Amino acid sequence: MTRDVLKNIEELLEEIQNDIETPDASYNLRTARQLLDVLYERNEELSVTVNEAVSDDELRERLSDLGYL
Repeated sequence: MTRDVLKNIEELLEEIQNDIETPDASYNLRTARQLLDVLYERNEELSVTVNEAVSDDELRERLSDLGYL
């Protein structure tokens, strides 16, 4: 779920950045997109870590259903 939200935000920012002609605004949007990439990577790392740490299949499935994994 979190991955989908981050991906949607990234796509929206990319569309806006392509339409913007002001260098300062474009820079700010590019920076925001880079920060989203950092969040996406951290979320992926967290998902892998939790997946490795949680041995209970039922708990892992519930966390996945809730969008945490």
